Amino acid sequence: MKAKTPRQDGPARQLVRAGLLETPLPFLGDTEGASVPASLPAVIDAHVHLFPDALFASIWQWFERFGWPIRYKLKAPEVVDFLLGRGIDQVIALHYAHKPGVARQLNAYMADFCRQRARVTGMATVFPGERDARRILEEAFASGLAGVKLHAHVQCFDMNGPAMDEIYQVCMAFDKPLIMHVGREPKSSAYPCDPYELCRAEKLETVLKTYPGLKVCVPHLGADEFAAYRRMLEKYANIWLDTTMTLADYLPFVSVPQLSAMRADRLIYGTDFPNLPYAWDREIKRLCRLNLPEESLAWILGQNAARLFAIDNLAQ
Repeated sequence: MKAKTPRQDGPARQLVRAGLLETPLPFLGDTEGASVPASLPAVIDAHVHLFPDALFASIWQWFERFGWPIRYKLKAPEVVDFLLGRGIDQVIALHYAHKPGVARQLNAYMADFCRQRARVTGMATVFPGERDARRILEEAFASGLAGVKLHAHVQCFDMNGPAMDEIYQVCMAFDKPLIMHVGREPKSSAYPCDPYELCRAEKLETVLKTYPGLKVCVPHLGADEFAAYRRMLEKYANIWLDTTMTLADYLPFVSVPQLSAMRADRLIYGTDFPNLPYAWDREIKRLCRLNLPEESLAWILGQNAARLFAIDNLAQ
């Protein structure tokens, strides 16, 4: 299926009144490239969202109201066609259950999608504390899903709470990574809970110490507690960080760490596609301009994700 031409959104600067940003947004009409530069090693986009059509539409409506304009309103098959057609070698597909009782259906959707797309590695989800959570994940792993995605800002879970123990335990039992958005940012008054209460870095450190066999990947370099997450990379063997949206110079973060000063063997490239306001390759262009050693760039762009998510055809 040929992907639709992405929509080029509105005015150059917009003011989000009650959402993720409360300052004017940077210029949104940046030029996108036709493909990943041919000189790059294998590229895995390890932070791509895939949802059924109706749920995608609801998510975009929320972002348009409280976050930012969505530039790429593509259905799930079109999302994958778009990225693979532009030189991305593999997609790590994420979703999350926004309420109890929907995870099984979402996981079945993801597993079926991945069976039809060899270059898509799908994550499972569950709503922490929901009935039969352990069994939901066991079924998802049996169907071929390669890990779990949770989002504390949406699901409002306490990562140190008792409801999380069985999730950690089943991930360890099946040796599956857990992707948890537990950084404090981007915060929104539209969320049903306060990420600054739920998502302090020391809470994640407790998880790492209590469950040393659990593989945890935190998106957005742990924004905005960058220094704390950088220290945890050095201290613990069971944490990875993805770069999603932190390299784009879009969100109003201060003191974003230099990747050259971080452990390149624990950093993973991701974008948040298709839920972006800017060009799909904005971050990869900026990553290439950092002049990282070739080995470090290869690790970040693909090899670390290949190892973490057991993608054998790309792992070296």
